[in-house]
Amino acid sequence: MVVDGAGTPLGAHLDSASPAEVKLMTHALDAVGVPGRQPKRLVADRGYDSNALRCELVERGIEPIIPARSNNKKATHQDGRKLRRYKHRWIIERTFAWLGHFRRLVVRYERLDRIYAAFFHLACAFLTLKRF
Repeated sequence: MVVDGAGTPLGAHLDSASPAEVKLMTHALDAVGVPGRQPKRLVADRGYDSNALRCELVERGIEPIIPARSNNKKATHQDGRKLRRYKHRWIIERTFAWLGHFRRLVVRYERLDRIYAAFFHLACAFLTLKRF
């Protein structure tokens, strides 16, 4: 999920739990609602630590703010001063908490993925309308 600085959902990509989050990031960025409008910087957790992802974000003109894992000694496109912005990661966590208020998303009653996706996007629309 991609959100703005206030926690309003901009785009999301749903997939099964098996692929790594790093592989799904580009799909989530492509799902941003306004074409041609990408975020200026992207704050992500250590699950997205990948030098290839950082290079791709820089090619798109997005500043990656992703802390390196302890086993990644050569994190590219990373500056320690930029990691101070990582403290704003709570905004996306708060958005996930808001989605947790929709019981139908927490307890998955639907067997079909497209129905679950429809309810997910409906919940995101409610969150967006609530922010305005």
